[in-house]
Amino acid sequence: MVFLKRSENKNPEPKIDKNSEMWWQPGLNLFFQLSGWLVGPLVGALFLGRWLDDRYQTKPWLFLLSVGVAFLITCLGIIKETMEYIRQIEKEAKTKNLELTKKPTQGNDKQPSNQ
Repeated sequence: MVFLKRSENKNPEPKIDKNSEMWWQPGLNLFFQLSGWLVGPLVGALFLGRWLDDRYQTKPWLFLLSVGVAFLITCLGIIKETMEYIRQIEKEAKTKNLELTKKPTQGNDKQPSNQ
């Protein structure tokens, strides 16, 4: 009976390239870089703004100013990192395209010698 016949494995194991064991590392690296740009300036601005407000009795103006400046720094840092990552991806894609356009030779490119 056909319907009782076992089917082939419908969900084969994903093939992992042994040469690229750390395929996840660039994504994780980008995540930590962007997270650093988010957290670093803002946390620094929170403490700096609070300290400045306490020192000069200007609540909440210096705090808000420092958070605003930190937000601008965060935006510029994220844009910088993203643009660098995009350039890197474009460079890798261009290199890969050049490799794909080169046709591999099969040994037939040798010209006969006239000896």
